[in-house]
Amino acid sequence: MRVMTCKQLGGACDLEFRASTFEELAEMSKQHGVEMYQRQDAAHLQAMRQMQDLMRNPKAMQEWYDSKKREFEALPDS
Repeated sequence: MRVMTCKQLGGACDLEFRASTFEELAEMSKQHGVEMYQRQDAAHLQAMRQMQDLMRNPKAMQEWYDSKKREFEALPDS
């Protein structure tokens, strides 16, 4: 298991996600984002707007994703 926080993934808080694969971690982060959107959490909504801006450029989004995946894979297993 490896651990990354919401902030490390471009979010707004220190909630930790623990997963064996980056894909699992990304899904946990996505679910957290949905919950924060439903709560209309201002900090998370701002982070979501920044991610939406990034997603407008598919190449930049892929580079971001690849970078975060490499960061995850470089973390020690706990």
